[in-house]
Amino acid sequence: MTLRAHLITGGFPLGSNAGHDMDYVRLQLLDALYKARFQTTLSSSFTDIADYLASSDLCMSYVAGPFPDEVQCEAMNEWLEQGGRWFALHGTSGGKAARIEGESRRRKMVRLPHHDLLGAFFLNHPPIRRFKVEVQDAQHALFEGLPPTFEVADELYLIEPMPDSTHLMTTDLPSDPSPPGFGFVYDEDTSLRSDGRTRVLGTERTVGRGAVIYIALGHTHAPENNSQPFVDESVTSDGSTPTTFRGVWDDKNFRQIVNNGIAWGASS
Repeated sequence: MTLRAHLITGGFPLGSNAGHDMDYVRLQLLDALYKARFQTTLSSSFTDIADYLASSDLCMSYVAGPFPDEVQCEAMNEWLEQGGRWFALHGTSGGKAARIEGESRRRKMVRLPHHDLLGAFFLNHPPIRRFKVEVQDAQHALFEGLPPTFEVADELYLIEPMPDSTHLMTTDLPSDPSPPGFGFVYDEDTSLRSDGRTRVLGTERTVGRGAVIYIALGHTHAPENNSQPFVDESVTSDGSTPTTFRGVWDDKNFRQIVNNGIAWGASS
């Protein structure tokens, strides 16, 4: 049986990198899919998603800005209900950022239908830092071959998990350490769990006979697309931003998650 995948990688405006090394990620994911014997179609947005999914077993997304509109969400939901699997990374939980009155540069993320479909909504992230990731379901296929905890250097996404999503990975961060004026504005820190410490970094939603897994990890940039003003001193001792940052893409545990996610998609 031929396995087919549709891969979406890109920024907004369309064709831009939006602060990420999209070309690098695109090549990494295409290579991983090829090694897993998938035939893969490729897009930089969710345009014509229904046509692509009609012949796909797996959808993968790594985006910084593009998101499916209501009609496209309906098509994706129908595909998932019929047994499709969507493996989403990093900025897929973002989307549209609205201007704030009186603020010249800062924005606030807008919750849209695709967040409910995905199972997670991005609020903000502090400067790139080192943090510990804790696996919550060691028996899940996504974590085969992984230790129960591991450390990464990445953008630590503050995401609000949807009520019907299962929590796959977490970290410990009692408060948002973002400096004043950094990142996105939000009214309430809905990413903080009831214990006052835990943040969810990975979710899964079951949709009919299919499912969607979202993993918040994955930032990377190169000199020509770096937009990080500074990083935490846990990454560089003086807080200077590495001009080339591969982060979790150089981490064997994250690579295993990506490979396991592709294998999960093949088992649909």
